Formats: sequence, structure tokens, C-alpha cells
Amino acid sequence: MLTLKTIAAVGLSLALSGCAGFGNNVDYTAVAGNDFVSANYRAADALQTQLRGKLDGDKPLIMATIVNIDALEHSSMLGRVVSEQISTRLAQAGLPMLEMKLRNSVYLKRNQGELMLTRELGEVAGTHKAQAVVVGSYAETRDTIFINIKVIQPTTNLVLAGHDYVLAKQGTIRSMLVPD
Repeated sequence: MLTLKTIAAVGLSLALSGCAGFGNNVDYTAVAGNDFVSANYRAADALQTQLRGKLDGDKPLIMATIVNIDALEHSSMLGRVVSEQISTRLAQAGLPMLEMKLRNSVYLKRNQGELMLTRELGEVAGTHKAQAVVVGSYAETRDTIFINIKVIQPTTNLVLAGHDYVLAKQGTIRSMLVPD
């Protein structure tokens, strides 16, 4: 016969296990179907294709944080994640990407990433002997995010490669736009 303690223990464990998923309303099938990573990888692939024959294989590139076009000194989780994914994909293609978060001499705003304005490109690239800097911006509308990525030669400010793409402003992407 079951004792009161056993019944209470089983009831408590069932109640607690039922609460384990409470508040975790992530629909993983929707996230898995999200085109976010593949869209960023396609953008990096387009840049890499345009850069063939234009770069010295021994000199690094720097990835700046993608910024909000309406506030160039601000970014968001979206801008930082896009930057990370593009940098990762360019490195996967064999381009030498310099990880700026490990450098002390670059100004990092809390929660903003490596923000670089045009006037800073030459100075930062020269300090780190980078042959090019990947920069970009995004613009929000009610339903979409427009992203522009460019690879710029810092000594001349010439655009070596560029790519534009659009993301649907849905669930995950919308949540990444919350201001820091």
C-alpha cells in the first residue's frame, strides 16, 4: 500500500516536472526553419566571391559591428549577430579574420560591439595591419530589415565588395532588435 509520503513525493515530482518547461515557449521547429543564418552566410559568400584576386592572403580583415543606419553609433543584438556570422563564414572560406574582441586597443562600447566610423577605419586597420574592413548597416521597416554589407580598403576608402539583402522582421529577428 502506498504511504502518504510516497504519494506526496510522486505528486511533488510530477508537479515540478510539469513546471520545468513553463515559460519556455520556444517553438524550435520555427527557429530551425528560420533563414537568418543562411541569409548571412549567403551574404558572406557573395562578398568572398567578389573579393577573389583583390586581397593579400596573408593580411587580415577586420569585421566591424553592423550598425543601425538611423543611429550609426548604435547597434543591437541583430547587428552584432549578423557581424559574427559574416565574420565566421568569411573565415570558413579561408580569409584571415582578426578577432577584435580580443584586442585591448579597440574601443568597445558595452553591448555595442566593435563600432567603427569612417574616420576610424584607417587608424584601426593600420594599427592591426588589416588590408580591409567589413562594415555594414541595417534599416528597419515595419515588416523587414534591409542589410547592407561592404568590404572597404581603409587606406583609400574604396569599396572592394558589397552585398544587400532583406530579412523578414519576424519572431526571432524582431526580438533581436530590442534596444540595449
